[in-house]
Amino acid sequence: MSTTPSKTFLVCHGAWSAGWAWKKMHPLMQAAGHRLVTPSYTGLGERVHLAHPGLDLNSHIEDMLNVIKYEDLRDIVLVGHSYGGMVATGVADRARDKVRQLIYIDAFVPEDGQSLLDLNEVARQRMQELSKTGDGWRVPPNPTPEDTPAADLEWLSARRVDMPIKCFDTPIKLQGGPLTLPRSYIYATRITPADTFGRFAKMTKGNPAWSYYEIDASHSPNVTAPEALMALLQKIAA
Repeated sequence: MSTTPSKTFLVCHGAWSAGWAWKKMHPLMQAAGHRLVTPSYTGLGERVHLAHPGLDLNSHIEDMLNVIKYEDLRDIVLVGHSYGGMVATGVADRARDKVRQLIYIDAFVPEDGQSLLDLNEVARQRMQELSKTGDGWRVPPNPTPEDTPAADLEWLSARRVDMPIKCFDTPIKLQGGPLTLPRSYIYATRITPADTFGRFAKMTKGNPAWSYYEIDASHSPNVTAPEALMALLQKIAA
């Protein structure tokens, strides 16, 4: 058992994914005496049957705010992974009295009025074109990192689903001004060729408003490096 006081970690998961993707982290958190809450956004994971063209970033922020409300969460360590950085930023803005600190894991860090596609110009045209195929409003998943073990690849591929384009092109609207709570950025150093998150690593590294960390892992350390991620989250939360 850890000597670190018990914390409540609330995860805003990445795109095409859901709460299930944090399966490996639950026993590690439990063994350390922490509570890990990993809800799935509307239209993803076990809630895929609720997907519709109107779902956007605000829908997913509301999902998380309702978890906070109905689970009566407080003193939260809020974690945003990848697309979840967009969601976590909105949640931290609207639940300032409930969130103690904010940890981004290889995630987008938006400013007021920015959408994910504003922060990822490389993907903009490709995502918009992909959304017009199939049912005309969803984007299929990006490939998983090359170092994903075969068993994990099979597990992920069976569960990742297409995602509404509106989640990516809806700008975030911050209601309470700049965030002032403690913020940390974890940069996964086994980068893909595009290095989508390098700009946020540069932005946060050496910035006195941030704590900056690196992890020797590819984009989803909750899948490929859970023990290393657990150690880092414990260190930051402490």
